[in-house]
Amino acid sequence: MIKRIRALVKKTESERAWLDINEVIHEVIGLTHSEILRNRVVLRTDLADGLPAVLGDRIQLQQMILNLVINAIEAMSTVEDLSRELLVTSHRDESDGVVVAVCDSGIGLHPQDIDRLFDAFYTTKPHGLGMGLSIGRSIIEAHGGRLWATANNGHGATFHFTLPTVQTRVP
Repeated sequence: MIKRIRALVKKTESERAWLDINEVIHEVIGLTHSEILRNRVVLRTDLADGLPAVLGDRIQLQQMILNLVINAIEAMSTVEDLSRELLVTSHRDESDGVVVAVCDSGIGLHPQDIDRLFDAFYTTKPHGLGMGLSIGRSIIEAHGGRLWATANNGHGATFHFTLPTVQTRVP
């Protein structure tokens, strides 16, 4: 089932256009505003100015960022003794692509989970299906990028993805 869904994501004709990734991030933040407030999460952003455009499907990229933000909020839902902080960043990488990162102060990642997080049907959530990150990886790879996770020093986790830009595209 997951292979078929991933194939569908990869092969579907998408509405690709040159996008300002920071604009896409702001759209997702607007969509999640009430969820952020309801869960007592402090949202911060650090979005680089003047990023080059990325070629992408706005809806798919919104879905990817939305999934990462909701996952982060859920990872912080049991945190009571620390501030629930969510940081969304964007910047250029060494190859002049764009990197988006969603960092939380939640329960973090266990080292044994990091390699399996993107496997279909693997979940660390009691009621999760294990499909979101697997499909998300397919979306990002279909856009010519990469998706990965790192454990934060102390608490929480950060999910990063890259996207190629106008400058990194070969004519």
